[in-house]
Amino acid sequence: MKITRLFDFLAYQLKNSPRPDSIVMKRHGEWIPISTQEYVNKANAISRGFLNLGVKHGDKIAIASTTNRTEWNLLDIGLQQIGCISIPVYPTISESDYAYIFNDAEVKFAFVSDAALYEKITSIKNQVPSLVSVYTFDNVDGAPNINEILDLGSDADNQHEVDAVKQQVKSEDLVTIIYTSGTTGRPKGVMLSHNNILSNVLGSNPRVPKFPSEKPKALSFLPLCHIFERMLIYLYTYNGIGIYYAENMETIGDNLKEVQPDVMTVVPRLVEKVYAKIYDKGAAAGGIKTKIFMWALKLVEDYQPFESKGLGWTIKHKIADAIVFKKWREGVGGNLTCMVSGSAALSPRLNRMFWGAGIPILEGYGLTETSPVCSVNSMSKDGFGIGMVGKPIDGVEIKIADDGEIWVKGPNVMMGYYNNPEMTADVITPDGYFKTGDIGELINGNLKITDRKKEIFKTSGGKYIAPQNMENDYKQSRYIEQIMVIGEGEKMPCALIQPNFENVATWANTEGISVPSAKEEMVKNEKVIDLIQKELDTHNKSYGHWEQVKQFRLTPTEWSIDGGELTPTLKLKRKIVLNKYKDLYKEIYGHFPGE
Repeated sequence: MKITRLFDFLAYQLKNSPRPDSIVMKRHGEWIPISTQEYVNKANAISRGFLNLGVKHGDKIAIASTTNRTEWNLLDIGLQQIGCISIPVYPTISESDYAYIFNDAEVKFAFVSDAALYEKITSIKNQVPSLVSVYTFDNVDGAPNINEILDLGSDADNQHEVDAVKQQVKSEDLVTIIYTSGTTGRPKGVMLSHNNILSNVLGSNPRVPKFPSEKPKALSFLPLCHIFERMLIYLYTYNGIGIYYAENMETIGDNLKEVQPDVMTVVPRLVEKVYAKIYDKGAAAGGIKTKIFMWALKLVEDYQPFESKGLGWTIKHKIADAIVFKKWREGVGGNLTCMVSGSAALSPRLNRMFWGAGIPILEGYGLTETSPVCSVNSMSKDGFGIGMVGKPIDGVEIKIADDGEIWVKGPNVMMGYYNNPEMTADVITPDGYFKTGDIGELINGNLKITDRKKEIFKTSGGKYIAPQNMENDYKQSRYIEQIMVIGEGEKMPCALIQPNFENVATWANTEGISVPSAKEEMVKNEKVIDLIQKELDTHNKSYGHWEQVKQFRLTPTEWSIDGGELTPTLKLKRKIVLNKYKDLYKEIYGHFPGE
């Protein structure tokens, strides 16, 4: 069958590879599967329910959920089939951003996961004239529930109406507006059509590896409101891969062992946290066990996939694998063919180690505006490179502009920014290239990202500093949780650092060093400052003298999504971090920009 709309992927699965566990979530300690047929039936019921409610083609419906859950999928497909436009929204944004997005998009109905989000959105309902009602997934006292829509559509007698409306939905129709959280300013509404996203699915499909399992499974935890995970959900559906939703970030370790997935998507910060736990466990084992663990790590520090290192090394690697790395794989379920990493750059050292441990990580690159994938590594020698993000996917063209900016052209490039033709014209050239704002280079056809164009800055001496790569390098330290390199227009680059308080405390205990437990006191402790300085010194060696971080200050609070320092995809909100720690900036430079 020909796939021209996103909901066709579900019909394709029903016809070609139906599953008893098409989408699965955990409720009250039990995994509850929804089969492909039930998925289709419930999506149809939602479509019928909306038609009975008077919802029309082109109406905007918002969805916000604190965790990934199957109701999201049912609602997504149900809306698509009758030509509605979904407005997925991050649960962590402020009430003022909700009001802005809902008014900008003229949202008619909103669906939220739980009582806290219901309260949050109903608090701004009187500020949004278009908003008729807010529904919930959980049972919340006094709140309309998604089951009411399912009940409205329980009678299949008007399914012919749904089928007729489906026929009117075109590939080029707007299907979703995704408001980018952004690191500065108001959210921008990225308009994506059915064809934008489905072309991305079909273009990425040749990079999907072959799975040993007859019925492969994916574990999903990255937010569905982000286009990366959402596109992959359609890709999994197309390939007949069962989708299991992790309960939350804290339970991922347990969920991996329960589900034993063949594939999962990650962000670099999760990989870093997984490695930190593995390292801590190995380092704490003591005696000969710790020595063997450290030997195994050293062995794969410079691991290069698809290259032979000789018989002697191979024998050592087999020993390390049997004693150490087999346990790593068991810890992530035992069946992972690969993990796919996006959102930010992954440490090359960590990537080598995980490949060496038999847990390949494929880095990709993309943006919301490109639906999202532009390029991704493959499980082949010519399509893979450590520190690179692969070759462009099918149908996508990448070129490097004169100033090093990455430009992308293809059917995946957005329709434009909603209600903002001027901003659209700023980022899309007359011949259709999207200007990504990222700096990179093509090496034998493989893309390498070097930094964000807008984040590169000059010191007062005229030297360019590319902070993102430096930050990713410094974060390889177990004692540095977050770091932001600063110094635009200043004589030298410095840094604001949030320590990994837990690892610092463990280090102090192991070394028999007395360190205050209160974070406000810990960041002022000379021994802790010396520890971080040594970590910086180690990584500073790989940079030119003008690039090296000369001074730093430790922050007593943890940087988080809720705190406003990080976007939902864990990128730094630089202006917010800068303003929040203005006093620390002044301690370093003696003044604050603009003051």
